[in-house]
Amino acid sequence: MRIGVEEEFHILQVESGLLVPRADAVLRRLRRHTFTTELHQSTVESNSRVHATLAGLYADLARTRRRLDAVASSLGLAVVAAGTAPLAPAASGHPTAGARYRHMVEEYRQVADEQLICGAQIHVDIPDRDTAVGVMCAVSPWLPVLLALSASSPFWQGADTGYASWRTLLWQRWPTAGPVGCFPSAADYDAVVSDLVRTGVISDPGMIYYDVRPSAHLRTLELRICDACPRAETVVLVAGLFRALVTEAIELRASGAAVCDGRHEWLRGASWRAARSGLEGALVDPRTHREAPAADVVRGLLARLRPALEDHGDWQTVGDLTEAALADGSAAERMRRKAREEDLLACTDLLIAETRGERRHRRSAPVTRRKVARSAAGAAGSGAPEVLGT
Repeated sequence: MRIGVEEEFHILQVESGLLVPRADAVLRRLRRHTFTTELHQSTVESNSRVHATLAGLYADLARTRRRLDAVASSLGLAVVAAGTAPLAPAASGHPTAGARYRHMVEEYRQVADEQLICGAQIHVDIPDRDTAVGVMCAVSPWLPVLLALSASSPFWQGADTGYASWRTLLWQRWPTAGPVGCFPSAADYDAVVSDLVRTGVISDPGMIYYDVRPSAHLRTLELRICDACPRAETVVLVAGLFRALVTEAIELRASGAAVCDGRHEWLRGASWRAARSGLEGALVDPRTHREAPAADVVRGLLARLRPALEDHGDWQTVGDLTEAALADGSAAERMRRKAREEDLLACTDLLIAETRGERRHRRSAPVTRRKVARSAAGAAGSGAPEVLGT
């Protein structure tokens, strides 16, 4: 079962830490089958190759990030993989050209204007669409745990939101975002999607933004709940866990065992809890539907998935990455620590460093840059190998 990843990155002006609409300039220097546009010109997306191993995926992500960082640096810019940029303004005002994006901006107004968020999407091979729809239902209860592992967006417009993943709250304003329901077959799922398009609520199947969905153009199941992750290791951890969840669900389904009780009403609350707390508070345990310490729920998922992880040769890697994530805390907590120690520009520097693969960000900027940052914060407050497509 192969895996692939789509990662979204903010483009920042280094001195101020603010978003800048320079995606076209960055993309002109990159391969367009690997990198592409998003709704706003302050975001670029990378599409990984398809991999059988977590080691291959990690090497690909690290290489892609280095290439993107080198190009951005040559333009005096920086890129950040995080759910939100700490000093993001209320709206960029620079949507990407094209009829589809123009329609989204005109139809959804402020929801689209404030789509200054980045996510990481994981694709896992799936045999067919009926299996994809059945597995989608089975894995949904555990997706808030993956969100907690990825949480990296505590700040919005220069202020602490109190959430580990504010991106989740912004994202769920779209009409088709959030937990997915249960469908008997792919035909039933496709009929619902077609109905949504016919009503005009969405313009095309690509605007189905459920936390997990069958890909509209690949034979994969796509995880969409996660924030973009500053550390590539976190992306690999989530990919390993998601592949194991899919593997387990396929095997249960093949055995004739029940894979879901058909009750997903509680999942929106569980997702809210994960977005609020990240790894630093409680999560809703899918086994009991009760609150439990995040570390207990994460380790419970790891233990549950051990057979599937061992089948893929991932047990040691995923186990080590899990313990490292619990020890270091979520990206949201690391960002808050840095902001408390210094300020939001230092927090932004930390994100730039982690996106590059560094574990130590550069020394604090000089006083003149700090003054720029404070002013900016005030403004903000007011032929190739097989590659994933978008």
